[in-house]
This record gives sequence, C-alpha cells and structure tokens, in this order.
Amino acid sequence: MIDIILDTLIDALKLVPFLFIAFLIIETIEHKLGNKTKKIISKSGKFAPFFGSLLGLIPQCGFSVIATNLYITRIISLGTLIAIYLSTSDEMLPILLSENAPLTTIFLILGIKFLVGLIAGYTIDFIYRRQQKSYSVNYDICQDEHCGCNHNHNLIISSIIHTCKTLFYLLLITFIINILFTYVGSPYLSKIFLKDSLIAPFITSLIGFIPTCGSSIMLTQLYLKGAISLSAAISGLLTSSGVAILVLLKSNKNIKENIKILSILYGIGVIVGIIIQLISSFI
Repeated sequence: MIDIILDTLIDALKLVPFLFIAFLIIETIEHKLGNKTKKIISKSGKFAPFFGSLLGLIPQCGFSVIATNLYITRIISLGTLIAIYLSTSDEMLPILLSENAPLTTIFLILGIKFLVGLIAGYTIDFIYRRQQKSYSVNYDICQDEHCGCNHNHNLIISSIIHTCKTLFYLLLITFIINILFTYVGSPYLSKIFLKDSLIAPFITSLIGFIPTCGSSIMLTQLYLKGAISLSAAISGLLTSSGVAILVLLKSNKNIKENIKILSILYGIGVIVGIIIQLISSFI
C-alpha cells in the first residue's frame, strides 16, 4: 500500500508543471474571448451549432455552463446546446497533454467530438425547429453558481486554482485505479468495464454524467491505462460536460425537458461508441 501511495504521489506531482502551463494557456484563451463567446453564439444564427461545437472544444466546463444559461433563456436553440455539451470535454485535454498522449490521438478525439456535436446540433434543430420558444428573462447562472466563467480574476491565480482542483481529483482517481490494477489486475479491470464490448459505451456514457471534472479525468485515465477502449472513452467524454448538467437540472424547472436533454446526450454517446467499436473491430 505504501508503494501505491508513493507511486500515486510521484506520478501526479510530475504532471503539476504541465497542468499549470496547460491551464494558463486555456485561461488566457478564455479570458481573451470573455463575454465574446455569448455574442458569438447568440448572434451566429444558423451557424450556431457550428460555433457551439467549435467553442465547446475549449477545455473546462465554463462555456457549457454559459450555454446552459443561454438555452434556458432561449437565446440559443436546443441543437446548439446539445452540440456544445457533446464537444465539451472538461479536463480531458489538459490530462492528455500532461500525460504526453500522441497528438494523433488527441486530434482524433477532438475531431470526433466536434463532428458529433455539429451533426447532432443541426439534426436536432431540424427536428425541433417548430418547438423553439422565446423567453425574455435572462437568469445569470454564472453569477449565481459562482463558477468563475466570467473571468474577472487573475490568470495566474485561476490557473493555480484549476491545477490544484484537477490535482486533487487526479490523486484520488489515480490512487483508486492503482489499487485496482495492483489487487485486481489489468485483465480483470478491463472485464469490469467490458473493454472491447458493445456494452462498454452504455457504462461509460453514464460515468460521463457525473457533474464534476472527476468524470472526464477518470475516463481519460482509464483510457490511457488501457482499462477501457477508445470507443468507450469517447462515449463517456461525449456526455461529460462538467457541472453544466447540474446547473441545467437546478435552474431549468421543466423536468420533462431536462430528461429529454439527458436522454438525447446518453443516446448519442452510446450510439457513437458502438459505431466506433464496430468500425475498429473491422480495421
């Protein structure tokens, strides 16, 4: 157990400089965009799902929280919201970068999330184009939730906070995974998550709904350690939009609508995972 604790601490602490640099770059980009993201997405009209999918690729869940506010007030459409949720990957990118994952893998995952978000966004808007209603109220979720996505803070301090927060989850999740690998073993762990099985996306898509950055960190770490396949990882990362889901459930009083949104996300995550698994099995 002492060896597991030491290995966990050493592995996690090695990532601190890379995490901080990654978050500093991300915070700089988001700070430059600032409130422009609201204007871009709310005034982009028919191109909203495209810009939503593109902007959603920016790590962390701040933009998905903003998008939740914009949807509740009906400034953006359901398709745009779904596109943003699907392309959002929370802490996935910083973890992949800090773990020196192959660039081909990183771009492949980001590309799939972008395309899935884009296609789903336009498809949903086409299906529900006559059901969009307009609301005049504008509830400021970001201010109410104190999520920090308004960027009125020092970039260095914010990067340190994000690094510490991610490090905490990383230590916890890595510790648990290391215990499982040590006492259970990689083959059995893969069986638990049904690696290379068409059932795996059903499991990981549910994990993605956990409303913290821990879900994206867990899925990314499980994939990097070989416990789950790429298809299962993508399924979970498609449904992983951080605290945005929690904000939606708390602030949107239409329970049926919330169930519909979650069902759409889950269905897309599962279907995409199964398709990728089938394709990979024939390659």
